[in-house]
Amino acid sequence: MHKTLIVTNDFPPRPGGIQAFLHNMALRLDPERIVVYASTWKRGREGAEATALFDAEQPFQVVRDRTTMLLPTPRVTARAAGLLREHGCESVWFGAAAPLGLMAPALRKAGARRIVATTHGHEAGWAQLPGSRRLLRRIGEGTDTITYLGEYTRSRIAAALTPGAAGRMVQLPPGVDEKTFHPGSGGDAIRERLGLAGRPVVVCVSRLVPRKGQDTLIRAMPAILRRVPDAVLLIVGGGPYGKDLRRLAAGTGVAGSVRFTGAVPWEELPAHYGAGDVFAMPCRTRRGGLDVEGLGIVYLEASATGLPVVAGDSGGAPDAVLDGETGWVVRGESPAQCAERIVTLLEDPELRRRMGERGRAWVEEKWRWDLLAEHLKTLL
Repeated sequence: MHKTLIVTNDFPPRPGGIQAFLHNMALRLDPERIVVYASTWKRGREGAEATALFDAEQPFQVVRDRTTMLLPTPRVTARAAGLLREHGCESVWFGAAAPLGLMAPALRKAGARRIVATTHGHEAGWAQLPGSRRLLRRIGEGTDTITYLGEYTRSRIAAALTPGAAGRMVQLPPGVDEKTFHPGSGGDAIRERLGLAGRPVVVCVSRLVPRKGQDTLIRAMPAILRRVPDAVLLIVGGGPYGKDLRRLAAGTGVAGSVRFTGAVPWEELPAHYGAGDVFAMPCRTRRGGLDVEGLGIVYLEASATGLPVVAGDSGGAPDAVLDGETGWVVRGESPAQCAERIVTLLEDPELRRRMGERGRAWVEEKWRWDLLAEHLKTLL
């Protein structure tokens, strides 16, 4: 692997799925052969202290820009080029292709021999709008490879690229740490702590935003409770939609059967998955296709934990499910369909076991971080 400059806005301690993806990949590369150029997480003493502490713990060098959002401005481009030359980097990895990939030609002139840009869900949205579509086309022409999460994002983004750039696209999804997410992750202790021992639990682990579909789960609960009266919906995570969801649970009359944990420490996430019998997140596409699920790593983390999954049909979410084998894909806006699949799983322990085991095996076969990191090394 060439020595590589990673240029990104999405890096811890800023929370999020893309951030976790980049960090996990970076940790599996040779620390002597990468330098990370990232934005500052947030302004103020608290943000500065958290960022400094995080950066000091990394085995590789992290260089922070003073801004909280890197953009391909002349100043940022000049600094990236300077870091490339200063550290003798021959490759560049843009953690998110848009918009930072617009710097590719300048970094090529500065000495980059290989440039890889990774796409996520938002680039699929860019591909639908004329102005951003043209910018995405420029990014494709300036880079050697654009990576994609799954077939949904590939098809949308490829339509905005030249045939040559589309032909150079390569799949590089996020992975799952199968040693962290596993059937013995500590779910029983979480059930005891929350007073859920002995009850059938439907768990949803995600940020609380409308796209994720926690409201669909709440609306499905009356139908679920008619057939499984002691079932409980465990909603794990924080976010701006939390108050609305609590009001919806109360207004729907199921507040006693819905538990909200709020945000939980990362180290407790595997145990919270393990507290469930079924994992469900019926995500749906919003805003005319601009707000869409890129992949849905939570489904794979749930599969690694041995749970069957019920996924929404937004964007690339179906790419994270073997429909009928590791779980089912439902219409994200359909409480009735969601309820039917969940009840079928809650009432059939053997089906849950079979789907959970198939999901675990699929993660081990295809989605392990070490396999994906080796692929990235080849691209770089």
